Amino acid sequence: MKHIFQQGQDPNAPTLLLLHGTGGTEQDLLGIGKMISEGSSLLSVRGNVLENGMPRFFRRLAEGVFDEEDLIFRTEELKQFLDDSAQEYQFDRNNVIAVGYSNGANIAGSLLFHFQDSLKGAILFHPMVPRRGIDLPDLSDINVFIGAGKNDPLCPPEESEELTEILQTAGADVQIHWENHGHQLTIGEVEKSAEWFKKLSK
Repeated sequence: MKHIFQQGQDPNAPTLLLLHGTGGTEQDLLGIGKMISEGSSLLSVRGNVLENGMPRFFRRLAEGVFDEEDLIFRTEELKQFLDDSAQEYQFDRNNVIAVGYSNGANIAGSLLFHFQDSLKGAILFHPMVPRRGIDLPDLSDINVFIGAGKNDPLCPPEESEELTEILQTAGADVQIHWENHGHQLTIGEVEKSAEWFKKLSK
């Protein structure tokens, strides 16, 4: 997968897996990664799927309707890439926190839904529920931050609340932060996620 790896200054800090939104690239979230954890190594990945020329992490059938078969395949692909990258770049595979926006948040959520211990935690900006009607792994050691917009036309509040409930039922510790905005990623939610991360790292 096309990606950027930036070595961090703090060897004990979690590696941040950065996952862009639809139409983004591996450059998009590097600055946000630094805002969240200045000392962390950053692994920023470009999605392997193109939709009308725009990179994505998995196909969709329509707005808000995921191609589940492709989602499962791409989730496995991303997990394998993470496993391989940990060996290549010598970071702790068990100390990875995903930071995803929109489509990137959805593939990060899918990692949590499908693979035990795939992530130590996740910061999900404007995510949707990746899949419904499946049994999740035990997430009792997993911490998740969700940034959501009360006026988000692509990801309505009910979606964020349902995802929170599903993750909590599987044992995850979830904090949700609301902004009075739409689907855009705001500085306010990034700052709140950085506060959450600092408490997590203590």
